Amino acid sequence: MAGSMDVNEFVAREALNNEDKFKKLVAQLGDSSRRNRQNAASSLAFIAKVSPALLVPCAGDVIDALNRPEAQTRWECLDVLTALVAQESRCTDKALPGAETALFDEESGFVRLAAMRFFCAYGATTEKRSEHVWPLIDEAIQCYHGDVEFNDMLNAVAEFATGKLSERVKEQLVERMSFDAHNGKGALKRKAQTIIDNAQGK
Repeated sequence: MAGSMDVNEFVAREALNNEDKFKKLVAQLGDSSRRNRQNAASSLAFIAKVSPALLVPCAGDVIDALNRPEAQTRWECLDVLTALVAQESRCTDKALPGAETALFDEESGFVRLAAMRFFCAYGATTEKRSEHVWPLIDEAIQCYHGDVEFNDMLNAVAEFATGKLSERVKEQLVERMSFDAHNGKGALKRKAQTIIDNAQGK
């Protein structure tokens, strides 16, 4: 294994060039071993970064893995699905229930953040989708204000604000961020204003 490449990246790179290994990796998302599921999800998340189109046919397996009990498998699979939105967003439609559960996971901030990133990417694709997911994004903004992951969540919201949002969602997003834009301090104040500017097309 060359350099500092970790095991999961090594496995991912092998699977990129070997169809049988790729299929085995996807199948491991349903393995009885928690460790095997986590490792498979981590390798697939790496593949999603470098060659997301390969994973489009496997979206169903990734969505199913949102039901696994361990947090890492779920957040890695949400990262995969977020990458797939840009490839073929329709293949992620059935991920919404699992992603909603993840967004309000009480035990893992990583899972909540990954779900927020997914919803922001998905909701930015069409006005109809923005309407559908905005209530969840809005609730998360309120629920996690001040949490460790909140700044990273706002980075996702800033990207969402540049998407194909309905006028009503844009207006409500601006309204939601106005308090922090006017009364917040430092990075929070700047990020809130960026989101408002993005939503208003400035």
